[in-house]
Amino acid sequence: MEVKEAGKEDINEICLLLQELFELEKDFSPDYDKQRKGLEIILDNPQYGYILLLKEKNKILGIANLLITVSTAMGTKVIILEDFIIKREERGKGRGKFFMNTILDFVREKGYSRITLLVDKDNVKALKFYSCQGFVKSNMECWRYFL
Repeated sequence: MEVKEAGKEDINEICLLLQELFELEKDFSPDYDKQRKGLEIILDNPQYGYILLLKEKNKILGIANLLITVSTAMGTKVIILEDFIIKREERGKGRGKFFMNTILDFVREKGYSRITLLVDKDNVKALKFYSCQGFVKSNMECWRYFL
């Protein structure tokens, strides 16, 4: 297994994985065109973040969307883990743990000081996974205002 940065040639397959992810989350709905647009924005503007792929023999097994922002609380650049998914048929094989460990190393090497993520509060498997990877629950609540 290896972790690589995505390119535009990967967008189609990434969109299919995002569809699988958004079917698990109550706040989002799969929309191929919107997902494609978002991916293109990130890939065209590397200062916004990184799209990482977990691959084995040129087959994409998982994706991670790491967005860059600045934390005034930390006084440093930080990462928002916007999307993270391992293909359904590849789960339970240690691939998610390998991918997350590689992501944590990547983020440390780049000099970021924190990773923040949102997870559906009813997704027990995801909650357990992130907890086992060392993530801790924040006292903060996510609120949104759609324009």
